[in-house]
Amino acid sequence: MTATGPRNAPDVVDVVALGESMVTFLPSRPGRLADVPSFDRGIGGAESNVACVLAAAGHSARWVSRVGADGFGDHLTEAIGGYGVDVSAVRRDPERPTGVYFRTAGDRATDAHEVAYYRAGSAASAMAVENVDMEALRAGRVLHLSGITAALSDDCFGLLWQLTAPRPDRPLVSFDVNFRPGLWRDADGPHVLLDLARRADIVFVGTDEARAAWNITGGPEKIRELLPEPGVLVVKEGSRGATVFSQAQPAGSRAAEAMRVPPLKRSREGGRVGEGGTLSAPGRATHPRPTATPSTFVPAPQVHIAAAVGAGDAFAAGFLSGTLRELPVRDRIRHGHLMAAAALTVPGDLAPPPTRDTADRLAALDDDAWGTLRLGPGWTTQTEHRAEKEARTP
Repeated sequence: MTATGPRNAPDVVDVVALGESMVTFLPSRPGRLADVPSFDRGIGGAESNVACVLAAAGHSARWVSRVGADGFGDHLTEAIGGYGVDVSAVRRDPERPTGVYFRTAGDRATDAHEVAYYRAGSAASAMAVENVDMEALRAGRVLHLSGITAALSDDCFGLLWQLTAPRPDRPLVSFDVNFRPGLWRDADGPHVLLDLARRADIVFVGTDEARAAWNITGGPEKIRELLPEPGVLVVKEGSRGATVFSQAQPAGSRAAEAMRVPPLKRSREGGRVGEGGTLSAPGRATHPRPTATPSTFVPAPQVHIAAAVGAGDAFAAGFLSGTLRELPVRDRIRHGHLMAAAALTVPGDLAPPPTRDTADRLAALDDDAWGTLRLGPGWTTQTEHRAEKEARTP
Protein backbone atom coordinates (compact mmCIF):
# COMPACT_ATOMS: atom_id res chain seq x y z
CA MET A 1 0.00 0.00 0.00
CA THR A 2 2.92 2.35 0.57
CA ALA A 3 6.35 2.98 -0.88
CA THR A 4 9.57 3.69 1.00
CA GLY A 5 11.90 4.28 -1.92
CA PRO A 6 12.00 5.70 -5.48
CA ARG A 7 9.42 4.47 -7.95
CA ASN A 8 10.03 3.84 -11.63
CA ALA A 9 7.81 5.18 -14.40
CA PRO A 10 4.57 5.60 -12.44
CA ASP A 11 1.38 5.08 -14.40
CA VAL A 12 -0.28 8.22 -15.71
CA VAL A 13 -3.59 8.84 -13.93
CA ASP A 14 -6.37 11.37 -14.40
CA VAL A 15 -5.69 13.32 -11.20
CA VAL A 16 -2.89 13.34 -8.65
CA ALA A 17 -3.69 15.00 -5.30
CA LEU A 18 -1.01 16.07 -2.82
CA GLY A 19 -1.79 16.93 0.79
CA GLU A 20 -2.27 15.90 4.39
CA SER A 21 -5.09 13.62 5.44
CA MET A 22 -5.95 13.12 9.08
CA VAL A 23 -7.95 10.65 11.09
CA THR A 24 -11.21 12.41 11.97
CA PHE A 25 -13.18 11.76 15.13
CA LEU A 26 -16.87 12.59 14.74
CA PRO A 27 -19.04 12.92 17.88
CA SER A 28 -21.58 10.22 18.63
CA ARG A 29 -24.10 12.92 19.58
CA PRO A 30 -24.39 16.73 19.53
CA GLY A 31 -22.76 18.76 22.26
CA ARG A 32 -19.52 20.36 23.36
CA LEU A 33 -16.33 18.40 22.96
CA ALA A 34 -16.11 18.44 26.75
CA ASP A 35 -19.45 16.62 26.97
CA VAL A 36 -19.36 14.16 24.05
CA PRO A 37 -18.67 10.67 25.50
CA SER A 38 -17.55 8.88 22.34
CA PHE A 39 -16.55 9.45 18.74
CA ASP A 40 -16.75 7.60 15.45
CA ARG A 41 -13.58 7.41 13.39
CA GLY A 42 -13.38 8.71 9.83
CA ILE A 43 -10.88 10.28 7.46
CA GLY A 44 -10.51 13.89 6.43
CA GLY A 45 -8.20 15.82 4.17
CA ALA A 46 -9.02 18.33 1.45
CA GLU A 47 -6.86 16.78 -1.26
CA SER A 48 -7.52 13.13 -0.39
CA ASN A 49 -11.25 13.95 -0.32
CA VAL A 50 -10.98 15.15 -3.92
CA ALA A 51 -9.10 11.99 -4.91
CA CYS A 52 -11.67 9.73 -3.20
CA VAL A 53 -14.65 11.42 -4.84
CA LEU A 54 -13.01 11.28 -8.26
CA ALA A 55 -12.14 7.60 -7.85
CA ALA A 56 -15.67 6.82 -6.70
CA ALA A 57 -16.92 8.66 -9.80
CA GLY A 58 -14.90 6.39 -12.09
CA HIS A 59 -11.66 8.33 -12.62
CA SER A 60 -8.13 7.16 -11.91
CA ALA A 61 -6.71 9.09 -8.96
CA ARG A 62 -3.52 9.05 -6.91
CA TRP A 63 -2.95 10.50 -3.45
CA VAL A 64 0.60 11.51 -2.50
CA SER A 65 1.45 12.30 1.11
CA ARG A 66 3.35 11.24 4.24
CA VAL A 67 1.81 9.50 7.25
CA GLY A 68 3.24 8.16 10.47
CA ALA A 69 4.41 4.58 10.88
CA ASP A 70 1.46 4.03 13.21
CA GLY A 71 -2.01 2.55 13.26
CA PHE A 72 -3.60 5.82 12.19
CA GLY A 73 -1.32 5.89 9.15
CA ASP A 74 -2.41 2.34 8.35
CA HIS A 75 -6.05 3.36 8.65
CA LEU A 76 -5.66 6.36 6.32
CA THR A 77 -3.89 4.48 3.54
CA GLU A 78 -6.27 1.54 3.77
CA ALA A 79 -9.41 3.71 3.89
CA ILE A 80 -8.35 6.01 1.06
CA GLY A 81 -7.11 3.07 -0.98
CA GLY A 82 -10.50 1.45 -0.38
CA TYR A 83 -12.10 4.17 -2.50
CA GLY A 84 -9.96 3.00 -5.42
CA VAL A 85 -7.29 5.68 -4.99
CA ASP A 86 -3.66 4.77 -5.78
CA VAL A 87 -1.77 5.19 -2.48
CA SER A 88 1.49 3.56 -3.59
CA ALA A 89 3.36 6.90 -3.41
CA VAL A 90 2.40 7.54 0.24
CA ARG A 91 5.54 7.51 2.40
CA ARG A 92 5.75 6.38 6.04
CA ASP A 93 7.60 8.51 8.58
CA PRO A 94 8.96 6.53 11.58
CA GLU A 95 9.66 9.69 13.60
CA ARG A 96 6.49 11.78 13.18
CA PRO A 97 2.86 10.88 13.91
CA THR A 98 -0.19 10.88 11.69
CA GLY A 99 -2.35 13.96 12.31
CA VAL A 100 -5.75 13.63 13.97
CA TYR A 101 -8.59 16.00 14.76
CA PHE A 102 -11.87 16.08 16.67
CA ARG A 103 -14.91 18.16 15.86
CA THR A 104 -18.41 18.75 17.11
CA ALA A 105 -21.52 17.89 15.14
CA GLY A 106 -22.52 21.50 14.46
CA ASP A 107 -22.07 23.54 11.32
CA ARG A 108 -18.56 24.93 10.90
CA ALA A 109 -20.06 28.35 10.17
CA THR A 110 -21.57 28.71 13.66
CA ASP A 111 -19.85 30.01 16.78
CA ALA A 112 -20.87 26.84 18.61
CA HIS A 113 -18.76 24.67 16.34
CA GLU A 114 -15.54 23.30 17.82
CA VAL A 115 -12.55 21.73 16.09
CA ALA A 116 -9.47 20.43 17.91
CA TYR A 117 -6.50 19.72 15.63
CA TYR A 118 -3.52 17.59 16.65
CA ARG A 119 -1.37 17.99 13.56
CA ALA A 120 1.65 20.07 14.66
CA GLY A 121 4.81 18.14 13.80
CA SER A 122 2.86 15.56 11.81
CA ALA A 123 4.43 13.37 9.17
CA ALA A 124 2.70 15.35 6.42
CA SER A 125 4.11 18.64 7.68
CA ALA A 126 7.58 17.29 6.83
CA MET A 127 6.77 16.86 3.13
CA ALA A 128 9.50 18.39 0.95
CA VAL A 129 10.88 18.14 -2.56
CA GLU A 130 13.53 15.75 -1.24
CA ASN A 131 11.21 13.20 0.39
CA VAL A 132 8.16 12.88 -1.88
CA ASP A 133 7.90 11.03 -5.17
CA MET A 134 8.08 13.92 -7.64
CA GLU A 135 7.74 11.60 -10.61
CA ALA A 136 4.49 10.17 -9.24
CA LEU A 137 3.23 13.70 -8.59
CA ARG A 138 3.83 14.77 -12.18
CA ALA A 139 2.36 11.65 -13.78
CA GLY A 140 -1.20 12.92 -14.04
CA ARG A 141 -3.38 14.83 -16.44
CA VAL A 142 -4.20 17.16 -13.52
CA LEU A 143 -2.25 17.87 -10.33
CA HIS A 144 -4.57 19.04 -7.54
CA LEU A 145 -3.13 21.15 -4.71
CA SER A 146 -4.52 23.33 -1.94
CA GLY A 147 -3.45 26.23 0.21
CA ILE A 148 -3.70 24.07 3.33
CA THR A 149 -0.49 22.28 2.36
CA ALA A 150 1.38 25.56 1.95
CA ALA A 151 0.47 26.49 5.54
CA LEU A 152 1.85 23.32 7.13
CA SER A 153 5.55 24.23 7.01
CA ASP A 154 8.20 26.08 5.02
CA ASP A 155 9.19 22.79 3.36
CA CYS A 156 5.59 22.17 2.31
CA PHE A 157 5.38 25.64 0.81
CA GLY A 158 8.66 25.04 -1.03
CA LEU A 159 7.22 21.82 -2.44
CA LEU A 160 4.13 23.61 -3.79
CA TRP A 161 6.29 26.41 -5.20
CA GLN A 162 8.37 23.83 -7.07
CA LEU A 163 5.31 21.97 -8.36
CA THR A 164 3.67 25.16 -9.67
CA ALA A 165 6.84 26.41 -11.37
CA PRO A 166 6.55 26.74 -15.17
CA ARG A 167 8.26 23.78 -16.86
CA PRO A 168 7.58 21.64 -19.95
CA ASP A 169 6.57 18.50 -18.04
CA ARG A 170 4.23 20.25 -15.59
CA PRO A 171 0.73 18.77 -15.45
CA LEU A 172 -2.27 21.04 -15.53
CA VAL A 173 -2.35 22.51 -12.00
CA SER A 174 -5.61 22.76 -10.08
CA PHE A 175 -5.38 24.88 -6.91
CA ASP A 176 -8.01 25.25 -4.20
CA VAL A 177 -7.21 28.34 -2.12
CA ASN A 178 -8.67 26.77 1.06
CA PHE A 179 -7.75 29.70 3.29
CA ARG A 180 -7.57 28.53 6.93
CA PRO A 181 -6.52 31.52 9.09
CA GLY A 182 -5.76 29.31 12.07
CA LEU A 183 -3.06 27.42 10.17
CA TRP A 184 -0.97 30.44 9.27
CA ARG A 185 1.64 31.46 11.81
CA ASP A 186 2.03 34.99 10.45
CA ALA A 187 0.38 37.51 8.16
CA ASP A 188 2.04 36.17 5.01
CA GLY A 189 -0.61 33.54 4.35
CA PRO A 190 -2.87 35.62 2.07
CA HIS A 191 0.12 36.75 -0.01
CA VAL A 192 1.43 33.20 -0.32
CA LEU A 193 -1.96 31.92 -1.45
CA LEU A 194 -2.31 34.71 -3.99
CA ASP A 195 1.11 33.95 -5.46
CA LEU A 196 0.34 30.24 -5.74
CA ALA A 197 -3.08 30.87 -7.28
CA ARG A 198 -1.52 33.09 -9.93
CA ARG A 199 0.76 30.20 -10.98
CA ALA A 200 -2.10 27.68 -11.35
CA ASP A 201 -4.25 26.81 -14.36
CA ILE A 202 -7.56 26.08 -12.56
CA VAL A 203 -8.30 27.93 -9.29
CA PHE A 204 -11.13 27.38 -6.81
CA VAL A 205 -11.94 30.10 -4.27
CA GLY A 206 -14.99 31.09 -2.24
CA THR A 207 -16.22 34.66 -1.96
CA ASP A 208 -15.95 34.27 1.83
CA GLU A 209 -12.30 33.23 1.51
CA ALA A 210 -11.51 36.12 -0.82
CA ARG A 211 -13.07 38.52 1.67
CA ALA A 212 -11.13 37.07 4.62
CA ALA A 213 -7.79 36.70 2.84
CA TRP A 214 -7.70 39.61 0.41
CA ASN A 215 -10.48 41.93 1.58
CA ILE A 216 -12.35 41.49 -1.71
CA THR A 217 -16.01 42.45 -1.24
CA GLY A 218 -17.23 43.24 -4.75
CA GLY A 219 -18.28 39.79 -5.91
CA PRO A 220 -16.82 37.32 -8.44
CA GLU A 221 -15.79 40.01 -10.95
CA LYS A 222 -13.56 41.70 -8.36
CA ILE A 223 -11.90 38.38 -7.60
CA ARG A 224 -11.24 37.89 -11.31
CA GLU A 225 -9.61 41.32 -11.43
CA LEU A 226 -7.27 40.18 -8.67
CA LEU A 227 -6.64 36.82 -10.38
CA PRO A 228 -6.53 37.35 -14.16
CA GLU A 229 -3.79 34.75 -14.74
CA PRO A 230 -5.53 31.35 -14.30
CA GLY A 231 -7.08 29.96 -17.45
CA VAL A 232 -10.11 28.93 -15.36
CA LEU A 233 -11.21 30.67 -12.16
CA VAL A 234 -14.05 29.08 -10.19
CA VAL A 235 -15.67 31.43 -7.66
CA LYS A 236 -17.95 29.67 -5.19
CA GLU A 237 -20.77 31.72 -3.68
CA GLY A 238 -22.10 29.27 -1.11
CA SER A 239 -25.76 28.31 -1.45
CA ARG A 240 -26.23 30.89 -4.20
CA GLY A 241 -24.12 29.03 -6.76
CA ALA A 242 -20.80 29.39 -8.57
CA THR A 243 -19.32 31.55 -11.32
CA VAL A 244 -16.61 30.34 -13.69
CA PHE A 245 -14.36 32.69 -15.63
CA SER A 246 -12.51 31.19 -18.59
CA GLN A 247 -10.04 32.74 -20.97
CA ALA A 248 -10.51 32.38 -24.70
CA GLN A 249 -7.05 31.28 -25.86
CA PRO A 250 -5.38 29.58 -28.83
CA ALA A 251 -5.29 25.78 -28.89
CA GLY A 252 -2.21 24.44 -27.12
CA SER A 253 -2.04 27.28 -24.57
CA ARG A 254 -2.29 26.62 -20.85
CA ALA A 255 -5.63 28.43 -20.73
CA ALA A 256 -7.00 26.28 -23.55
CA GLU A 257 -5.78 23.13 -21.79
CA ALA A 258 -7.46 24.25 -18.57
CA MET A 259 -10.73 24.05 -20.49
CA ARG A 260 -10.03 20.84 -22.39
CA VAL A 261 -7.33 18.81 -20.56
CA PRO A 262 -5.91 16.85 -23.52
CA PRO A 263 -4.39 13.41 -22.87
CA LEU A 264 -0.90 13.56 -21.40
CA LYS A 265 1.71 12.90 -24.08
CA ARG A 266 5.48 12.91 -23.85
CA SER A 267 7.82 14.26 -26.50
CA ARG A 268 11.22 12.66 -27.06
CA GLU A 269 12.72 15.41 -24.90
CA GLY A 270 10.27 14.61 -22.09
CA GLY A 271 8.22 17.78 -22.50
CA ARG A 272 4.46 18.05 -22.47
CA VAL A 273 2.80 18.29 -25.87
CA GLY A 274 -0.66 19.82 -25.99
CA GLU A 275 -3.30 19.59 -28.67
CA GLY A 276 -2.38 22.05 -31.37
CA GLY A 277 1.25 22.73 -30.44
CA THR A 278 4.18 22.24 -28.12
CA LEU A 279 4.55 24.28 -24.97
CA SER A 280 7.50 26.61 -25.25
CA ALA A 281 10.10 27.10 -22.53
CA PRO A 282 9.90 27.76 -19.65
CA GLY A 283 6.72 25.69 -19.67
CA ARG A 284 3.93 27.96 -20.85
CA ALA A 285 2.85 28.57 -24.40
CA THR A 286 3.35 32.09 -25.65
CA HIS A 287 0.08 33.87 -26.37
CA PRO A 288 -1.32 37.39 -26.23
CA ARG A 289 -2.91 38.70 -23.04
CA PRO A 290 -6.67 37.98 -23.08
CA THR A 291 -8.88 40.97 -23.67
CA ALA A 292 -11.98 39.43 -22.03
CA THR A 293 -12.79 36.61 -19.66
CA PRO A 294 -16.25 35.18 -20.31
CA SER A 295 -18.15 34.05 -17.22
CA THR A 296 -20.79 31.41 -16.56
CA PHE A 297 -22.99 31.41 -13.45
CA VAL A 298 -24.92 28.33 -12.34
CA PRO A 299 -27.17 28.41 -9.25
CA ALA A 300 -26.84 25.66 -6.66
CA PRO A 301 -29.74 23.29 -6.03
CA GLN A 302 -31.52 23.42 -2.70
CA VAL A 303 -30.01 20.92 -0.27
CA HIS A 304 -31.12 19.61 3.12
CA ILE A 305 -27.80 20.01 4.96
CA ALA A 306 -26.65 17.42 7.48
CA ALA A 307 -23.18 18.93 7.96
CA ALA A 308 -21.33 21.58 5.99
CA VAL A 309 -18.04 19.69 5.78
CA GLY A 310 -16.32 18.34 2.68
CA ALA A 311 -18.62 20.22 0.30
CA GLY A 312 -15.88 22.40 -1.19
CA ASP A 313 -13.67 19.39 -1.87
CA ALA A 314 -16.57 17.51 -3.44
CA PHE A 315 -17.41 20.52 -5.62
CA ALA A 316 -13.81 20.65 -6.87
CA ALA A 317 -13.93 16.92 -7.63
CA GLY A 318 -17.18 17.26 -9.57
CA PHE A 319 -15.87 20.20 -11.58
CA LEU A 320 -12.60 18.39 -12.35
CA SER A 321 -14.57 15.30 -13.36
CA GLY A 322 -16.54 17.37 -15.84
CA THR A 323 -13.32 18.97 -17.07
CA LEU A 324 -11.66 15.59 -17.63
CA ARG A 325 -14.72 14.52 -19.59
CA GLU A 326 -14.65 17.76 -21.63
CA LEU A 327 -18.22 18.67 -20.69
CA PRO A 328 -19.60 22.18 -21.33
CA VAL A 329 -18.75 24.70 -18.61
CA ARG A 330 -22.34 24.80 -17.35
CA ASP A 331 -22.34 21.04 -16.85
CA ARG A 332 -18.94 21.09 -15.14
CA ILE A 333 -20.38 23.51 -12.58
CA ARG A 334 -23.53 21.44 -12.19
CA HIS A 335 -21.48 18.30 -11.54
CA GLY A 336 -19.62 20.30 -8.91
CA HIS A 337 -22.90 21.29 -7.28
CA LEU A 338 -24.17 17.70 -7.34
CA MET A 339 -21.03 16.30 -5.71
CA ALA A 340 -21.19 19.06 -3.10
CA ALA A 341 -24.83 18.21 -2.43
CA ALA A 342 -23.85 14.60 -1.79
CA ALA A 343 -21.30 15.71 0.83
CA LEU A 344 -23.71 18.15 2.46
CA THR A 345 -26.30 15.47 3.11
CA VAL A 346 -24.03 13.24 5.26
CA PRO A 347 -22.33 14.03 8.61
CA GLY A 348 -18.78 13.22 7.48
CA ASP A 349 -16.43 14.57 4.82
CA LEU A 350 -17.13 11.86 2.23
CA ALA A 351 -20.40 10.60 0.80
CA PRO A 352 -21.37 8.07 -1.87
CA PRO A 353 -21.52 10.13 -5.07
CA PRO A 354 -24.41 9.79 -7.49
CA THR A 355 -23.81 7.36 -10.31
CA ARG A 356 -22.43 8.94 -13.45
CA ASP A 357 -25.70 8.27 -15.28
CA THR A 358 -27.71 9.96 -12.53
CA ALA A 359 -25.38 12.95 -12.36
CA ASP A 360 -25.41 13.31 -16.15
CA ARG A 361 -29.22 13.18 -16.25
CA LEU A 362 -29.55 15.84 -13.57
CA ALA A 363 -26.83 18.03 -15.08
CA ALA A 364 -28.67 17.93 -18.42
CA LEU A 365 -31.95 19.30 -16.98
CA ASP A 366 -33.25 22.51 -18.49
CA ASP A 367 -32.90 25.65 -16.37
CA ASP A 368 -36.45 25.50 -15.00
CA ALA A 369 -36.12 21.86 -13.92
CA TRP A 370 -32.67 22.50 -12.45
CA GLY A 371 -34.17 25.31 -10.41
CA THR A 372 -36.62 22.90 -8.77
CA LEU A 373 -33.99 20.46 -7.49
CA ARG A 374 -34.46 19.48 -3.84
CA LEU A 375 -31.78 17.09 -2.59
CA GLY A 376 -31.85 15.47 0.84
CA PRO A 377 -30.16 12.63 2.74
CA GLY A 378 -29.95 9.42 0.75
CA TRP A 379 -30.57 10.97 -2.65
CA THR A 380 -27.38 9.51 -4.15
CA THR A 381 -28.36 5.95 -3.25
CA GLN A 382 -31.83 6.09 -4.75
CA THR A 383 -32.50 4.43 -8.08
CA GLU A 384 -31.78 6.68 -11.04
CA HIS A 385 -35.46 6.96 -11.99
CA ARG A 386 -36.57 7.82 -8.46
CA ALA A 387 -33.71 10.27 -7.93
CA GLU A 388 -34.50 12.13 -11.12
CA LYS A 389 -38.28 12.14 -10.41
CA GLU A 390 -37.84 13.43 -6.85
CA ALA A 391 -35.24 15.97 -7.93
CA ARG A 392 -37.74 17.42 -10.37
CA THR A 393 -40.47 17.71 -7.73
CA PRO A 394 -40.68 21.15 -6.05
